[in-house]
Amino acid sequence: MNDVNDSFGADAPVYVISVAAELAGMHPQTLRQYDRLGIVSPGRASGRGRRYSMRDVQMLREVARLSQEEGINLAGIKRILELEHEVQDLREELFHLANELEAARRAVSRRGRPAGHEPGTSRGELVRRTRVTIFNTAEQPGDGPGRGEGTDGPGRGRPEDDRG
Repeated sequence: MNDVNDSFGADAPVYVISVAAELAGMHPQTLRQYDRLGIVSPGRASGRGRRYSMRDVQMLREVARLSQEEGINLAGIKRILELEHEVQDLREELFHLANELEAARRAVSRRGRPAGHEPGTSRGELVRRTRVTIFNTAEQPGDGPGRGEGTDGPGRGRPEDDRG
């Protein structure tokens, strides 16, 4: 059994239903029911016959354990298997994201300190500061010749500027 598993891999659909049922310790009709319910879905041969992989057989054994030892119904088992699959997918995604992050950190460190990096900031955090200076070039009322003179007085008539 291990020779077949080693040469084809755990996901290779190589076992017909009678062999998979025997390996899992179940009746073939139980495997058909699990397939209909979507609990364990084997591959299909060209003639539409079910072909189970070693991973399928291991999953069938887990289904039997959950059902017999834990007393979980088939709907609960299906949900557990879906959640385990989702967790596995998320772990793989996390693994790939961690690799991408590490590669990005190595790329940044190879370039030396990035522009705008200041002491005291956390590693990899870029700080960008922009200084804005506004020049008022538009001519304001009372800015013409003789500014500060006339009826407005100094400061164009603002009460706080009228001191005398």
